[in-house]
Amino acid sequence: MSRFYFFLWLKWAVRLTLCSITYASILSVFVTFFIYISQGMPTHSSEVQSALVQVFIFWFVILWNFTLLIALFRSLKYIFNSCHSGYKLQLLSCPKEGKSEVLDAIGYGDLLKVWRKWFMLIIWLVGAEMIFALIFTELFSSYDGIFEWFNIYILYAFILIAGYFSFILLGGRCKKVEIVKC
Repeated sequence: MSRFYFFLWLKWAVRLTLCSITYASILSVFVTFFIYISQGMPTHSSEVQSALVQVFIFWFVILWNFTLLIALFRSLKYIFNSCHSGYKLQLLSCPKEGKSEVLDAIGYGDLLKVWRKWFMLIIWLVGAEMIFALIFTELFSSYDGIFEWFNIYILYAFILIAGYFSFILLGGRCKKVEIVKC
């Protein structure tokens, strides 16, 4: 069972990483290009090139926060109905008259209730990780500020770790999700 959760998490983590970074990069290129055009398209020099790279990096970090939320929602769709180590997660329809059916073709509308529960689970797990990290840095590090070490990259690592544990807890927390042998 632990292999199932690991491979499910690995597939999810790769997809989340690729999608969120790709979306943020594309949007950052558009913003950088727009700023370059709005400044009158100055001739290329080392200063202009350096400025464009700095603008891209600035907007990438900001837009990655936004695209991470989009990628979190979109990535949930792809964890269902794929077999890993003899098990798979199945999404069930809303129970009508006491019976639920397995959804083979999953749409984003089918995921809303599951995503809300899963997202709140991720938030609570990341919050717990933040508390442990705060205690660890207070006891064993030389940082002056409480959250001096915190940035989007650390948050992303916390989200990835919380994602693994959220898949373990998801079947018990949500009645629309079940683990079956395949």
